[in-house]
Amino acid sequence: MTEKSFFAGFGGQGIISMGQIWVYCAMKEGKNVTFFPFYGAEKRGGIARASVIISDEEIASPLVTTPDSVLVMNGDSLPLCEKALKPGGLMLINSSLVKERPARGDITVVTVEATGIAENLAGSGGASGGGKAANMVALGAMAKRTSALRLTDIEVVLRNFFPPDKHKFVAMNVEAIQAGFNAV
Repeated sequence: MTEKSFFAGFGGQGIISMGQIWVYCAMKEGKNVTFFPFYGAEKRGGIARASVIISDEEIASPLVTTPDSVLVMNGDSLPLCEKALKPGGLMLINSSLVKERPARGDITVVTVEATGIAENLAGSGGASGGGKAANMVALGAMAKRTSALRLTDIEVVLRNFFPPDKHKFVAMNVEAIQAGFNAV
């Protein structure tokens, strides 16, 4: 199994963090990984992208030129993701922020209201921070639809990823990931 993924959004949505957590989960599951982040010079609001490959075999090249799956977290990222995605590939769209749909008919399009789900979790006393956990909702949805990750050790991965002063957010992130997994 090899899954080449491309995550795209704007700075502040946690695209880079999601890519890092994605590869940490894969490493925990014994897979080989590559991770290439790309972001604009702006602190928030600029472009943010992450290219990730996870595989049971050695990875010959770390470049993701034709991804198997893409995650579109904002409207500006849709054209790039649509153009890059391989025929028959999976496009997961954060339908809370992306209202357009791709024109291509040769791909599988799945929508998840990642921002809306994260906001609902925050409002119900679960996740805090409004839509800040949208990236974790998307991570759960991507894991389910690609079958690339099992996420069995997600709490351990998150505790290792976040510094100790952020461990109070681990349960909220686990809840958001599970909500995304269940939403698709």
